[in-house]
Parts: sequence; C-alpha cells; structure tokens
Amino acid sequence: MTLEQFATRHIGPSGDDERRMLEVVGHGSIDELMDAAIPEVIRWHGTLALPEPATEAQALAELRALAARNTVAVSMIGLGYHGTHTPAVIRRNVLEDPAWYTAYTPYQPEISQGRLEALLNFQTMVTDLTGLATANASMLDEGTAAAEAMTLARRASKSKSNVYVVDADALPQTIAVITSRAEPLNIEVRVLDVERDELPAEFFGLHLQYPGASGAVRDHAALVDAAHAAGALVTVAADLLALTLLRAPGEIGADIAAGTTQRFGVPMGFGGPHAGYLAVRAGLERMLPGRLVGVSRDADGNPAYRLALQTREQHIRREKATSNICTAQVLLAVMAGMYAVYHGPDGLRDIAARTHEMAVRLAAGLRAGGVPVADVAFFDTVTASVPGRAAQVVAAAAERGVNLRLVDADRVGVSCDETTTLAHLEMVWAAFGVPSFGGDVDAALPADLARGSDFLTHPVFRSHHSETAMLRYLRRLSDFDYALDRGMIPLGSCTMKLNATTEMEPISWAEFAHIHPFAPHEQTVGYREMIGQLESWLAEVTGYDAVSVQPNAGSQGELAGLLAIRAWHHSRGQAHRDVCLIPSSAHGTNAASAVMAGMRVVVVACDDDGNVDLVDLDAKIDKHRDALAAIMVTYPSTHGVYETGIASLCAKVHDAGGQVYVDGANLNALVGFSKPGKFGADVSHLNLHKTFCIPHGGGGPGVGPVAVRAHLAPFLPGDPLGAHVDATPAISAAKYGSAGILPIPWAYLRMMGAAGLTRATGVAVLAANYVAARLRGHFPVLYAGNKGLVAHECILDLRPLTKETGVSVDDVAKRLIDYGFHAPTMSFPVAGTLMVEPTESEDLAELDRFCDAMIAIRAEIDQVGSGQWPAGDNPLANAPHTAVMVSGDEWPHPYPRSVGAYPAGVDRAGKYWPPVRRIDGAYGDRNLVCSCPSPEAFED
Repeated sequence: MTLEQFATRHIGPSGDDERRMLEVVGHGSIDELMDAAIPEVIRWHGTLALPEPATEAQALAELRALAARNTVAVSMIGLGYHGTHTPAVIRRNVLEDPAWYTAYTPYQPEISQGRLEALLNFQTMVTDLTGLATANASMLDEGTAAAEAMTLARRASKSKSNVYVVDADALPQTIAVITSRAEPLNIEVRVLDVERDELPAEFFGLHLQYPGASGAVRDHAALVDAAHAAGALVTVAADLLALTLLRAPGEIGADIAAGTTQRFGVPMGFGGPHAGYLAVRAGLERMLPGRLVGVSRDADGNPAYRLALQTREQHIRREKATSNICTAQVLLAVMAGMYAVYHGPDGLRDIAARTHEMAVRLAAGLRAGGVPVADVAFFDTVTASVPGRAAQVVAAAAERGVNLRLVDADRVGVSCDETTTLAHLEMVWAAFGVPSFGGDVDAALPADLARGSDFLTHPVFRSHHSETAMLRYLRRLSDFDYALDRGMIPLGSCTMKLNATTEMEPISWAEFAHIHPFAPHEQTVGYREMIGQLESWLAEVTGYDAVSVQPNAGSQGELAGLLAIRAWHHSRGQAHRDVCLIPSSAHGTNAASAVMAGMRVVVVACDDDGNVDLVDLDAKIDKHRDALAAIMVTYPSTHGVYETGIASLCAKVHDAGGQVYVDGANLNALVGFSKPGKFGADVSHLNLHKTFCIPHGGGGPGVGPVAVRAHLAPFLPGDPLGAHVDATPAISAAKYGSAGILPIPWAYLRMMGAAGLTRATGVAVLAANYVAARLRGHFPVLYAGNKGLVAHECILDLRPLTKETGVSVDDVAKRLIDYGFHAPTMSFPVAGTLMVEPTESEDLAELDRFCDAMIAIRAEIDQVGSGQWPAGDNPLANAPHTAVMVSGDEWPHPYPRSVGAYPAGVDRAGKYWPPVRRIDGAYGDRNLVCSCPSPEAFED
C-alpha cells in the first residue's frame, strides 16, 4: 500500500475521469481551474505543513498508540456522565452502520421515515419519563439544553425581571454554560441554595437539578409553586434513569425538563457526543428550539413522519431567533431511544433499581465503617465526609483503578451506574479504609417521591426485547431511509462526502469511548495529545494561530467566535462596539448567533450576482463606524461563488475597528488553496462534519471548532470546571466538547496529508463545475464567478420553468427520489432553486447518473409545459412513487406505471422504493402530534 493510496480511496474520480471532466469544464488541469476560480489576492501557493500521509494501517497504529496512553478506569465521578452498557445489537447496527451514520438531516421526509420513526421514539421516551407534553428530537448536551431552557423561559415568562435563579446543587458545568450564555443577553444568574436561601421577589425562571449534583433527591413541589406565584417558569434538569423510579417533573408542574440521555447506552467519550433533551408542558411546544419530529399524512392519507414547524428554523427567523441550534445529536438520540426500545420499561426499571441498590449498599458500608454520609435521600450518588482526607481517598481509589469525585478538601462524591459491580464497591470501601460490607440494605428513596405513573406504554417499547426482534426492527427502519451507502446526496452547503470506515473504527475503542470528561489528567494523556495534534493541523490548514474544539456544533462555533470578538473589544475598553454586519445571503444561524452574543444585526445587501454589495457595505460601515464590532461572511459565498472583493471587505472592516468572522461552512472549497487566517479573517468556525469527515448521522453529531488569530486566542472557550468562567465563557459542558468523535478528523487529516487534502479541494471544485457545465443548458446556473466558474457548489434556477409550467422545485426534488437520489438543497439561499454540491467523493459515473437524471427531469418538465401531461397529474406532481402505488389495481394517471416507477437510467434490480408518498407538511403543523401514534393509525 502506498502512502498516497487513502486519498485515491477517498476521492472518487480517477485520473482519467478528471481529464474528461476538465475537458467539459474547459481547463487543462485542476491547478489551472483553481487559479481561474480563486481570486489571486487570496490565493495561497504554498504547501501545507502536515506530516507525510499515513496508510490506513499506519494511522490506526498511531491512534492505537495514543489510545494506549489513556487509562480506562472505573468511573464513579458522576456529574451527568456515567458508565453504561451499549447493547451490541445497537452498537453494531446503529453506531457502526453507515445506513445510520451517513444519513442527512431528514428535510426530505419521504426518504427519511426510518430515522424519523427512531427520533419519534426518542421524543416519546423523553415525554413519558419527564411527564411533559412535547420533547424535541435532541439537544447538543445537558449544559446547552439547560441554557436553551433559560432563554425559552425568558421568552415565555410574563415576568419583566432579568433574574434567573439556579440551584447551587446543579451540575457545575451546567452552571458554567448557563452563566456564559446569560451574560451577553443581560440576564442576571443567581446561584442559590434553594433549600435554605429565599427566592428573590422577582425572577423569570428557576433551574433545579433532580437528583442534585450532590446526589440529593429533594421534593421540589413547593419551589415550583413559589416560582409560578412569582410569574417564573421552572426547568428541572432530570436524570431519565432516575425518573423510572422517581416522580416525573411534569407531575409537580414543571414547565420545562432538560438533561442528557447519555446513560441510555451512549459511551461517555471524554465528554460527547451525547443527545441532550428538552421537553416542555403544553402551550410551549411552538417555542421549542431545535428540531421536532411530528406525524402528518401522505398523498394517500396514510400516517407519515416529518420535521414539524420547520418555519421556526433560523434561516426563517434570523435575527429574531432565540436559538441558533442547527445541528442536533440524531445518531446518539437514535441510540438512546433504541436503548429504551430494547430494554422496555421493565428493563429500565431493573437497571435503575440495581444502580440504586449499589449506591445504597455503598453508603451502608461507609456508614458501617464510620464514614459519615450525607443524610439525604439519594438515587445513585453518595457524598461522604472525610475531613481533611478527601484528596487522599480519591488518590487511594485511583490507585485501585476507580475514579471518584473530589468535592472539596473534606468531601468525596461517589456515583454508581449500570456498570457498577460489587467488586467496584469493595475497591471504594478499601480506598476509604473501611471493611467490606455484606449486610442487608433498604431503598433510600422516599415513598412520597416514588413514581406512580406508567411510562413507555406504546407497543414499540414492549415488542423488540429479543435480539432477533431488535435486529429486524433496526434493519426495517434503515431500509426505509436513503443515506450515502445507497448513493449520492448532492446537498449544497452540507458537504455530504465519504466517512471512511478506517476513520470511524476508533470511536468504538474503549480507550476513547469510556473516558469520563473529568477524569484525572494523567489518565487522558493520549486523548489530549491527539486533540492537540488535531488543533495544530486545523490551524495550519486555515492559517490561524489557535483552535478550540470545544464547540459541539457549527452553531456553537459561531457563538464562540463572536463571544471572542466581543471579549476582545471589551478588553480594549470598547464595549460599545456591538454592531454585527451580516450579508442578506447568510445562513440564518449567523444572525441568531450574533443576537445571542449580545450584538445588533445590520444586514448588508447583495448584488445581482450574489456578492456582498461593497457600496452598501461602505454605507453601513460609515453609519455604524463607531459601534462596529464585526462582520460575518461565508467564503466562498452562500451562493457558491469565490467573491473577488473579499480582501477589500476585510480591509474596510478592519479600518473601521471591526473584526472579520468568516463562516467556515464552505471550507471544502479552500483547503490547500487559500487560508482565511491569512487573507484577512480574524476568526472562523470549522464544520468538522462537512470538510473533515465526521458523519452527519441523520442530523448530528457535528463539531464546530473555533479558529482565531493570536490576538483573540486568550478569549477562546474556557474549561467549564475552570476558575475563570466569566473571562473565558464555556460553550459546551465538557472542555473538549464531543471529544469521542475527534479521532475521525484526526484520521482523515493524517491519512490525506497535504497533497491529498489539496487534491480533494480541487476535485470538489472540479465536480461542481462539471455538474454546472453539463446542466447549464437545461437549468440556468444562477451565480458564477470569475470566467463563469462556481466554487464547490452551484445553484440551479428553476423559477423560470416554474413560471412557465407550474412544476415546482418541490416537484423536482421529489421526482429525484424516483431516479434514486436524495434531492439537492431546496430554496436556499434563493427560493425556487436547487443548490448542488457533489463533493470530491463521488466518482464520474455517479456524477453522470445525477446529471442524466436532471436532464431527463427537464424533458419531463417540457412534456408538462407542452400539455402532453396535465399540470396536476404527471410524474413530477405525483412523485415520489411508492411500490404500493404502482402495483395497485387502479392506475388513473395519464402516463404509464413504468414511467412513474422506473424512469430512464434506474436500475430495476437495485431500485430504492420510498415507503410513503409525498407528505402534507401543512397538515402536520395544524395537527401537531409529536409522540408515537397508536398502531391503529397505520391500519389500512
């Protein structure tokens, strides 16, 4: 195997394919193409300073060596991160199955029914356990879920106060994230011992932890009543496993529940990724941030799943958005939901009861040995008092292979979980210097807090408990879906490219998967070395000086970058600078992030070619010069063009005292050819799930590191358990965010090397220009840059055809399903268009198959336009065609069944059949159902 071979595996077109594509595009080489496309003023002609590319075997061996420098101890630290057993059937058939991890966000619901059903299971699990009406399809982690709950409470509360009360017994990392989010929004966070301190006279929200970080289980009913009397909303951050035994938050009137589903079969991963959750009482569902799966109906009136209330997305609400959440944690939410499906309510109760019994036995042994234990009810966590000896006890436990929590000099916290054994308790007792305990124990949960309500009553949670049944259920759902394992997903702005198996393999290794984020430093040497290497490589690729991988989504990277700019201005005595310029073409998360960072959004116009209008930019800078904080631009532009004025734009903003934020969403068009940190940008976030091969997983996980020039480096995200939270805000609940999937981009960069990365960029741009050249005569390409070239994506304008024929962009998107494709991005950034990004991973045969399908669809549109097919009854209007539809006894349509079922070029033997017909989105929004419907709903 040669050192270059991985790049040839990753990049689809062969050398001969490239030459054929270049002939169509009209250039002699990729370098010539890139020289023509990229403005010379930002073109970088150097060679990336990266290690020589490793083979797949070498990269895995290096990762094995790094992993070996981590210590997989028995983790009894708790604080929201727990040991768990991932059922092998779920690990192999979800986490490690490309049918699940290479899928995209389910914006095309007809080909996403499997993952939508899995997410509906997740939502139902959360609503049942919390006792609330509606849950969304996952959040990024518990800390960010709690922060979103705070802003939701502020929006929904009738109180005019800006005070938010947080229980001092909340998880410390959650307090850090809440505090970081609150400051730029002018929210005053008051951390109180709610058991002893009086609540303020006025406040808009209250955050409670259940059980508390100390392990205490308390009756919060009176606090909830008091908060409601003050006009405040109450959030309960609840442990879902504990809720199988404890009274649900909804039963005491909680308005919101937030937390994590990590202990439902998702490894700790040194902090993530894990699916956070957010649930609300009735009346708040239309304020929920993030994604919400709902039940609608298809063209035949059959129940079908879709994302509900999609107008809440940030690209609609923009600067009026109260959240910038764009990426969820779908893959992990699917795992957690399937954990509940596999174990069922009885299995979950058994796991919780055994976990509790271990904690009770632990406490009994400590007490018997003379160690005082906090005299409170608890579920899984015990706080023991050892005056002056806490550090000694923690060290003694570590020597025995067990990690405990050092609360302070006098107290030690010990948490039990699904993986705790009697042998572990023996080691803990020994660390405390007490003898083993073998006596009888009684439950420590108060009877008046015991759960009395049923949960997980839907048949899906009671039907798949054998491995045979679970395996078949997972296979059936994955068969409903279209992912990269079936074919091309040509989505503009999303970069759906190969997630190589070699990159994915290490995330399941115990040395990466089973490390607690707060484990002692000496146990995480390999992890931190790998992260340091990754951060340095990302800095080299982008031309910046420092990188933090803490943000666990692109939206969080945006926020981190803007908060760094804000903090820098404040450090220089220029806190008045609060205006953020944003082009009208920008992704909606940009404006939402600016508002969350305490900035005022001022929109800059774009010209007819989609470029930032530099005349309007001058006018906006002049108007806001003294208050200008930053500009946020995407480069190449959201329109898929290398704008020639980018260097001038950077200079104009700098001259006015502002900073330049370049959104890294389109970095796949720059790597090896241009460096944002060198052409004038001060900060960028990088979407590792786009350019650097972390899989999309059906809508998450993502990682959005923030990269900055040296002057902003002191303001990168801080450690949520650190001492300087106010100076360096924490963006995520763990210092390194979703560290468990960072081996993926590490392996990608390590195996590609400088030449491979550069070639990948060139081939991605070549592929986009090839598609544009082949389709330009059939669909106008809306925007182009120098010499008529696009960047890594192109926008096909369907608006003239729609005006002439009535065939909509929706019709074309759904008809592509019949041809065996996922649709390109619809109506973004321009309504009535399709944005196509082929990536470097697709070979020429697949690119041609897509182009041929689009050309054939254009011919079908012409048949509608000519009147050969009626406007309301044709293959496009009726798409997608299901097997049930085309095999029915009746066929009332004016075109043959074969045209609907097997359009030109479709392999009949390998045909993908969508499980449902076109879905009525408006019906689902009017009749909101966001939990599992009864089986009777699916009866014919």
